[in-house]
Amino acid sequence: MEKIPHGRYPKEFREEAARLVIEDGMSAGEVATRLSLPKSTLENWVRAAKAGKLGDIGKNRQPLTEVEAELARVKRELAITKMERDIFKKSRCVLRSLASSLTCQRVAARYAAIDSMRPDYPVPLLCRVLRVSASGYHAWRKRPPSRRTLEDARLEVEIRAAHRRTRETYGAERLQKDLSAHGVKAGVCRIKRLHRKLGLRCRQMRRFKATTNSRHSLPVAENLLDQRFEAKAPDQIWLSNITCIQTGEGWLYLAGHKDLCTREIVGYAMAARMTKNLVSQSLFRAVAVKRPKAGLIHHSDRGSQYCAYEYRRLLDQFKMRTSMSGKGNCYDNAPMESFWGTLKTELVFHRHFETRQEAVQEITEYIELFYNRQRRQEKLGYLSPAAFERGFYEQKKITGQFGVHY
Repeated sequence: MEKIPHGRYPKEFREEAARLVIEDGMSAGEVATRLSLPKSTLENWVRAAKAGKLGDIGKNRQPLTEVEAELARVKRELAITKMERDIFKKSRCVLRSLASSLTCQRVAARYAAIDSMRPDYPVPLLCRVLRVSASGYHAWRKRPPSRRTLEDARLEVEIRAAHRRTRETYGAERLQKDLSAHGVKAGVCRIKRLHRKLGLRCRQMRRFKATTNSRHSLPVAENLLDQRFEAKAPDQIWLSNITCIQTGEGWLYLAGHKDLCTREIVGYAMAARMTKNLVSQSLFRAVAVKRPKAGLIHHSDRGSQYCAYEYRRLLDQFKMRTSMSGKGNCYDNAPMESFWGTLKTELVFHRHFETRQEAVQEITEYIELFYNRQRRQEKLGYLSPAAFERGFYEQKKITGQFGVHY
């Protein structure tokens, strides 16, 4: 702890200070503040004066000259001023509330600031700078934690667990839904406050690499969606695209198919080269799992892999209607681009894949176990794609009407 230099005071000064308390009726705290004295020192002088022993204080010390007394006073005042400056700097965020009315929460915040700085500075000085009473601070320290404080402590543990459970990808709104599903009720603002207090952050990073080659002479299909990203039931509209992931062995290319209604990744494939076979494997996987009816709209960009004659024949074989984005317009395939951004933000940019096989394993686990079955999405009413699809067909059974939105 930083210490204030001990003051050395002339006999006359001690007598005058004690007289202000004894004869003039002023409080010891008020006199100590006026004379820049420690309150405990002044109280000792008052007790000694009442006992007639004030003259005995300091009698064994060599009397100070006027210059020495002034120098001691200046040193003491300078030390106090430096401490006050440092306290102001360290408690700046707490002091911002000084201009407004003092609520219990703001006073408690000042008490907490004093408690954190008390190893470094005297408590009376901290209380004076932060404009609270020392008695109030000591009463606060002895007071048992409030019910809300205890609830916050428990909620902090739940938020940390949910943050890990959701792979550090959920903001406050989705965290609230996840906590609610696990039996923990809390408001969004409260979760935001504790999330910020715990220093938890969602994963964020952006990079970009072009994977679409639309400079070809292959036939291009009409844009049937025209950015109307709405589907009344699963397996009516599939979106597809290709992205790339960097590994220690080179690029790994990932093709995917996404259901516009359920937001589920219904098919995907990965390979070291970006060929038409890559998108074909992803399509075969989606068809094998979902078995869509004829008339499904297959929407993609104008990449050569999707415009290839072999791939177009596959779409005709599965009786799918082909739709393609405008040239160079990523917004025409926004939901699929959004998934690539989510995948990279929540997984790829936070991993260093030594091999392509390592990347394949982690991406497969992310899609199959987390994204399709656990990750809550706002557009699905904070449900996972699997839960949304299950609810859709349960509702369809109840109503007996195809096309009723869940």
